[in-house]
Amino acid sequence: MTDNLSDAPHKVTLGGSDLAVSTLSLGGNVFGWTADRAQSFAVLDAYADGGGNFVDTADVYSAWVPGNTGGESETILGDWLRSRANRADIVVATKVGAHPQAEGLSAVNIKSATEESLRRLGVEYIDLLYTHRDDTGTPVEEFVTALDQLVRDGKVRAVAASNISAERLAESLEFSAREGLAAYVAVQPHYNLVSRSTYEGPLAEVVAAHGLSAVPYYALASGFLTGKYRPGGGPVHSARSLGAARYLEDPRGPKVLDALDRVAAAHGVAQATVALAWLAAQPTVAAPIASARTVEQLPPLLAAGRLVLAAEELALLDAASA
Repeated sequence: MTDNLSDAPHKVTLGGSDLAVSTLSLGGNVFGWTADRAQSFAVLDAYADGGGNFVDTADVYSAWVPGNTGGESETILGDWLRSRANRADIVVATKVGAHPQAEGLSAVNIKSATEESLRRLGVEYIDLLYTHRDDTGTPVEEFVTALDQLVRDGKVRAVAASNISAERLAESLEFSAREGLAAYVAVQPHYNLVSRSTYEGPLAEVVAAHGLSAVPYYALASGFLTGKYRPGGGPVHSARSLGAARYLEDPRGPKVLDALDRVAAAHGVAQATVALAWLAAQPTVAAPIASARTVEQLPPLLAAGRLVLAAEELALLDAASA
């Protein structure tokens, strides 16, 4: 077994901001969904104890759950921050623009949705505010100006974009530069070992050209890259099992699992650790997002920030996922 685990997790800076974040972002989509308040608090405690400081949520989490209206994740995170008195230690990232009662990127909606997020979180400012998805019906001039005002008002430290095209990202950045307004410092793309084309190419090129950071979601492909879904394997009881199982139908899926198995065995770590380490090693990627429903699921995720993959291991994973 080769031990390529580095020392304690380090921090990286997002784009041109002053936000120093851990190299694993904890996904808050499960808070109030598959993890109740007590479970969420336990996961957040373990993440912080493990050196993590970058928690990702959204105003829409988890409106898709029967009986929920959205904002449940933000409320749980805010309750945890107050109970632990650690607001200054945690980089809070949330998103607006996709809540069913607050959709779109109009200036009015951005302002009101952000105020609601601040209220649910119980904080005076949001460290990183994402536009959750692009709204092509709203000109970049309108939403960039609205985001800039939030930064000027001290309600947001930095802004970022999720689910945006290369063209609209470039247009937004050019307008910010031309007018001297707050500019996106990061993007949150769908990106992992079995979904590379969703980021690599034009979008990644714009991110690199402008010095932005990528914070990928679906980093473990809805759990597929943990290795628990196998050809001919039995059913896995998970809220995301259908989404993960579809990767077995892609010829690359089994190849990626085989490569993950080989590299994981060489280091004595979990497949999820290797998948996240591969992602973190990609150009422009700062901190992959992964969620944990229980404390037991967290150690392999945190270990990714300490695993350094050799060039031949990265090449093996690249070839399997090509």
